[in-house]
Amino acid sequence: MNTSKSLLSVLMAFVLLFSSCATSQQASTTQPDLSNNNGTGARKTGMSKTAKGGLLGAGGGAIIGGVVGGLLGGGKGTAIGAIVGAAAGGTTGAIIGRKMDKQAADLQNDMKNAKVERVGEGIKITFDSGILFDTNSATLRAASESDITKMAAILQKYPDTNVLIEGHTDNSGSDAINQPLSERRAQAVANSTVAKGVSSSRVTTQGYGSTQPVGDNTTAEGKQANRRVEVAIYANEKMKKAAEEGRL
Repeated sequence: MNTSKSLLSVLMAFVLLFSSCATSQQASTTQPDLSNNNGTGARKTGMSKTAKGGLLGAGGGAIIGGVVGGLLGGGKGTAIGAIVGAAAGGTTGAIIGRKMDKQAADLQNDMKNAKVERVGEGIKITFDSGILFDTNSATLRAASESDITKMAAILQKYPDTNVLIEGHTDNSGSDAINQPLSERRAQAVANSTVAKGVSSSRVTTQGYGSTQPVGDNTTAEGKQANRRVEVAIYANEKMKKAAEEGRL
């Protein structure tokens, strides 16, 4: 843990060093305040996610972003690592961040049973598996389809993104049960999303079983937090190119 924190500190120092040499000016924009919605707080730090998109990877590009993404995955959810690892950085990242601010606001307004967070140049959505599925089941509850319908509609509104859907469990039971269950749950959300009109070429899935906890598995609250489906939304190559060329 200490090693990971040290490496992260060094890497972020590189990011700051390189970004201090870059000369880019950002236009001032008014973004929706999400700080009181669903426990997200997109503006709590005082720095917009748009600005953070410009900071992350500036001068270092995808190499630093990928290494930082791998470190951030441990203990914080692998979806964060996927988003950070796919970051474009610099001015391009700032432009993408601005676009993601708008998409996150739409998701936050429509999805009341999921946690929506802006992360770097992307968006992370967390569904409690207890809301989506019955115990030991990978069949979506009828009531859960509403939020997936809303997510799919917004994904179609913003078509130039990739979507990674991940399944996670707590550590109850064996890996032989948890791993395939997490895979089936991720695939169930993906299938429903595609059935609602999102192109299958945009969607990938991954199951992690109990290997990526975000809570303490010795407590009921921690186990509940670990039973989840995470969705990472990040720019595809078309969006990155449009941002680079000033067409986004």
